Amino acid sequence: MSTVHAQCRRTTLGWELEDGDSKNGSRLNGLETTRALLRDGDLVELGRSFFVFRASGAAPGLSALQRLESAGLVTANTTLMNRFDRLAVVAPSSLSVLIHGETGAGKEVVARAIHRLSKRTGPFQAVNCGALTLSLIESELFGHRKSSFTGATEDRLGLVRAADKGTLFLDEIGDLPPEGQVALLRVLQEREVLPVGGTKPLPVDIRVVAATHRNLRDLVTRDRFRADLLGRLDGHVIALPALRERIEDVGILARALVKRHAPHRVDTVEFASGVVRALHGHHWPSNIRELEKTLQGALIFSDATGAIELEHLPEDLRDSKRSGSGTALGPRQTPSREQVLSAVCRHSGNLTAVAVEMHTSRSQIHRLLKRYSVSPDEYREKA
Repeated sequence: MSTVHAQCRRTTLGWELEDGDSKNGSRLNGLETTRALLRDGDLVELGRSFFVFRASGAAPGLSALQRLESAGLVTANTTLMNRFDRLAVVAPSSLSVLIHGETGAGKEVVARAIHRLSKRTGPFQAVNCGALTLSLIESELFGHRKSSFTGATEDRLGLVRAADKGTLFLDEIGDLPPEGQVALLRVLQEREVLPVGGTKPLPVDIRVVAATHRNLRDLVTRDRFRADLLGRLDGHVIALPALRERIEDVGILARALVKRHAPHRVDTVEFASGVVRALHGHHWPSNIRELEKTLQGALIFSDATGAIELEHLPEDLRDSKRSGSGTALGPRQTPSREQVLSAVCRHSGNLTAVAVEMHTSRSQIHRLLKRYSVSPDEYREKA
């Protein structure tokens, strides 16, 4: 960045970015610009530094952020920061938590953070509800006594008792078969389990965190999920946004993933500008899981050179183009006379409405009208 690279100022139409004749220029959503009106989620590029513009949002205080970071809950998205802050308040209680989010959005990461913040002394036990077979649901969840059925060669605790004094994480709870829902409801109501082949219920002390990518209330109305079980699970509900909705976290997550898969390169690896644009412009249908796979491949292909280039990314990312809502106004993007005339006519000479449509300021519209010898009064009279 130059010493004075660009200015960001508040106008009647919103926040406006203007390049200050910088050496390396400014870009908005990948396009060179000298002046532009910013929209929420825009990718701003000043020289080789990248920023994501957010129109609003107040973050929690520093102490709250440090507490969240210590538990592994790191984000630059202020909406998600505030959700995490509320979650940190709930975590030490016994209240059940239900996590909503798309596949790959990080639901288990959040569940493990809840366990760390809860300070419970027992283990974190994850259960993949979609993988439980109908014939072995009760045995898997509640354990069994030796010789209680064919193949039961020893006593087994079961997943619920394995989480005693800790956290039971029910992943993809919406995929749990009806038989499992009935059995699980009984455990949550009574806080005790009866192993298969046992005669005496055994008490359990568990904190339940469930996660799903499904709309459980919709499943309830379709009689595919028990309403009473949902009532036991949704003590506190947190929705995790998709990665495309928290795109400002791409940099934070990329660093964490590089640290996980190539810790020796975390402080030296470089990302080419085209790579950063591609990562921020991609839709990420599989969310953080897809980002992790992308970076794993990029780290392998870039090992010889050290820098991650566009050619090291999957083909669909290399071909993706940044599609932000803001439209840059500069030497290469100045609207034509026909475009200005069309907008003025469409809005009956209302220059404020014209400026909003063209994502620029009212003063810029005045300059364009003067350049093209267009009088807005003529169009007001026709309206």
